[in-house]
Amino acid sequence: MSASASATPATSREWHLVARPQGWPKPEDFALREAPVLQPGEGQLLVRNTHMSVDPYMRGRMNDVKSYIPPFQLDRPMDGGAVGEVVASGVEGFAPGDHVLHGLGWREYALVEARHAVKVDPDAAPLSAYLGVLGMPGMTAYAGLVDVASFKEGDAVFVSGAAGAVGSQVGQIARLKGASRVIGSAGSDEKVRLLVEEYGFDAAFNYKNGPVLEQLKKAAPDGIDVYFENVGGEHLEAAISVLNPHGRIALCGLISQYNATEPVPGPNNFALVLGKRLRIQGMIVNDHEALRPRFVEEVGGWLRSGELKYRETVVHGVDNAVDAFLGLLRGENTGKMIVSFGD
Repeated sequence: MSASASATPATSREWHLVARPQGWPKPEDFALREAPVLQPGEGQLLVRNTHMSVDPYMRGRMNDVKSYIPPFQLDRPMDGGAVGEVVASGVEGFAPGDHVLHGLGWREYALVEARHAVKVDPDAAPLSAYLGVLGMPGMTAYAGLVDVASFKEGDAVFVSGAAGAVGSQVGQIARLKGASRVIGSAGSDEKVRLLVEEYGFDAAFNYKNGPVLEQLKKAAPDGIDVYFENVGGEHLEAAISVLNPHGRIALCGLISQYNATEPVPGPNNFALVLGKRLRIQGMIVNDHEALRPRFVEEVGGWLRSGELKYRETVVHGVDNAVDAFLGLLRGENTGKMIVSFGD
């Protein structure tokens, strides 16, 4: 069965990685190329992408190293989270006009295996929200705090990268679940104001305004119980100093190190992990699928009630997808960085 909701073009543009970045990625490491638009076979969907995600983890996939997710291949289309409209279907249960979440971003049209697509409702939430607050970043925040960091009511929580897609939700979820104090760091005074005035953090600081340790001690006079790590480096060292005995660190990201060309030294105070009996645990969101129903129910409820807020930074046009990704690495986004192709 194949049906088409509207005429589709013969070709589609897609981004290829053409060189492995050395240090910070450069525009010339990428190429925007034309590819034929293929009609779906049995079990497939042709999707016109309307929004795609750029995320920090994609930087690691540009290196030719073995990891929890395969690296991007050179001279092949990159991939990542995207939402779009089905324009042709080769499977029962999906029809032209349906909207789906899938993993073939970085292109205008995607030929998607239906088993890897999930229907989303544009009337329940904006489509872009399924890439952020209701998508992988939101699930990362929820699972990292609740499961990995073993958050409990009364904990004091510190979040680095707190104005980003993940960090902003970690702080709000901690507050909504009864944290005694929520502290965030961000890279501008404007983002600091957003954390306190809109997201309800108890305290926040601009890490560019002085040593992280000094600012964190001032913001957390009674110490912290949970550190949600998105940055690494000086932030991790400061958090280890300020964590209370039996504190927990959920290690989600280390964006300060992603473009380093030399080995990055570890925290100078790592011996405190022993004396304080701290727990440090890395996390990959895919390990926590069992939590998804609870995440959807709880976060969906907070969104509907207006108790949980979110921001997006939207860059328009497939031509500008690489600029959006490079801007994300430089911290130019507030909330989720989205590339919108229209709609």
